[in-house]
Amino acid sequence: MPGMPGMAGMGGPVSTLDTVTAVLFILWAVSMWLAVGVLAYANRGPVKPWLYKTSVGLIGLGVIGQIGHFQEHVSQAVYWIAHPTSPAWMTPWANSLSRGMGQVDTTKPSLGMEILHLTGNFIFLAGLVGIVLITKRVTGQLQSRKWAKMGVWMQGIHGLEHVVLTASVALGAKRAIGLSTWFGTIDPGPALTTYRVWWHFVANLIGTGILALSLYHLWREKRSVKAGFGERTGDEASQTPGDGKAPGDGKTAAHGEPCPTCHTTTATAGAGSELVGAGRAT
Repeated sequence: MPGMPGMAGMGGPVSTLDTVTAVLFILWAVSMWLAVGVLAYANRGPVKPWLYKTSVGLIGLGVIGQIGHFQEHVSQAVYWIAHPTSPAWMTPWANSLSRGMGQVDTTKPSLGMEILHLTGNFIFLAGLVGIVLITKRVTGQLQSRKWAKMGVWMQGIHGLEHVVLTASVALGAKRAIGLSTWFGTIDPGPALTTYRVWWHFVANLIGTGILALSLYHLWREKRSVKAGFGERTGDEASQTPGDGKAPGDGKTAAHGEPCPTCHTTTATAGAGSELVGAGRAT
């Protein structure tokens, strides 16, 4: 849990790997928000070939980030169940990232973990915004957009909580100040650990559930979403006339299936020609 005094596994020398991974993780978040800005601006104009795939990539990176973020909270909750009176625990990879990020100010031991969770939450938020952006060109009410907007609001509030927690530690507060610390009034110890671990676990559980529902509906509504960008689904592409033999060739239709009207049309045309010829003969 970010910023928890006496956190199990916290501290230790900072390695080159810690620094490199911390920088890459922050660049991940920054690049996603740059993509959000570019997509939001580009979506105001005509459709461009790269808009759809870039939006899909943004959503995918957000999903990957939240899977990693949520598993950290699940691990912390499981550890608390086994050790309810022990200091909060974090996974080795989170410990490594927090050490790398903590180099911003080594006099504040909990700052690295606060920055880590702040970054993770903003990666998640960018992914949710990506779903809103990819559905923007579709008129009418989409369930995927409805759930994504709900997630943006909730995760936006949760992200603001992490901004406050991080800023309070960076500005020199004795302990992080926010809703998950009851504004710093809970003394360090098992009570604070319990409150923070479960507060953030529940918040991320709800947020991840909203993301899952939004993705589920986005998959169901993909035909409408793709149509807004001039894209076609695999099924639609396979049904395009000309992929098989053209209708009216007397043998098959677009899918290579027998054409029920081809022979009839040909026969009718032939019969008509004969009647015309017969009329001329008489």
